[in-house]
Amino acid sequence: MAANPLQRLRSIKVKFSIVIVAAVAVTLAVNEIGILLNFVAVFRAGVAAVIALGMVQLMSRGMTSPLRSMERAAASMAAGNVGERVETSSSDEVGRLAVAFNLMATELDEVDRQRRELVANVSHELRTPISALRATLENVVDGVVAPDPALLRTMLAQTERLQRLVAQLLDLSRLESGNTPLHLLRFPAADLLEAVADESALHSPDLTFRVEVNPPDLALDGDPERLHQVFANLTDNAARFTPDHGEVVLTAQRKGQRVVFEVLDDGPGIPAESIGRVFERFYRTDEARSSDEGGSGLGLAIARWVVDLHGGRIWAEQREPTGCRMVVDLPSQ
Repeated sequence: MAANPLQRLRSIKVKFSIVIVAAVAVTLAVNEIGILLNFVAVFRAGVAAVIALGMVQLMSRGMTSPLRSMERAAASMAAGNVGERVETSSSDEVGRLAVAFNLMATELDEVDRQRRELVANVSHELRTPISALRATLENVVDGVVAPDPALLRTMLAQTERLQRLVAQLLDLSRLESGNTPLHLLRFPAADLLEAVADESALHSPDLTFRVEVNPPDLALDGDPERLHQVFANLTDNAARFTPDHGEVVLTAQRKGQRVVFEVLDDGPGIPAESIGRVFERFYRTDEARSSDEGGSGLGLAIARWVVDLHGGRIWAEQREPTGCRMVVDLPSQ
């Protein structure tokens, strides 16, 4: 099929203008030829109209075909097929609309994939503690085991795991929907990190938690409760993978108009293929170990949302020779 001669033009107004001018020119030319051949006026007008309409249909077909394709694709997407795409080689506004349509379709496809994964992951995460609780309770009810303190502590731990997961899911949902306002105030960075370190030391008494702040009176503007949640998640992950009697270091320093925080550990580090995915919901670099130790795979996703709300950035890096560095870069006046 021959390429449309108007395809390379970047303005649909120019294309329509050319089509109209061409139609008028053809009408005048047919009329003049009809006069030379002594055709009656009605015949000349009819022939000119047919030729002009045919030419307009031919020239405008390539201009409107992306719109028809988008109409069909939109109907297909409404029926649940989010894999639809529109093909176009036009450079005008309609072509750019088709490109935007394909981008929207790709994003919808990704959202649908994440929704399916979220449902599957939540089902899996809820099923594990619920199954453990049910099996234990059935054994107690059937008289197979006695409800001794150790058994009750195990059941309580599973219940607390369920509670943490539900709380994190609700928290993440509020953050993603933008329904969680920040309560901004100025506070010392050292107070934040020392509170996180003290809290983590209670949970991991075999590890050392060290805080370094430069300058010591460094302060920043933010929501201290939400940022405490960020660094508690980062420190909890660092402690989970740090070997016994190891050290987790929390640092903060000013760099121009920014405050850069780091959480450092000397664990095995993050595999290179996973370093860009650790902030995805339910993503784990070590599925078995993280699940056994109570990790839900939501902590880093929540941390990323909180940092984004503060206008900052968060990322992971490898340490040499071993370990992980989590970096949080926040604005500060």
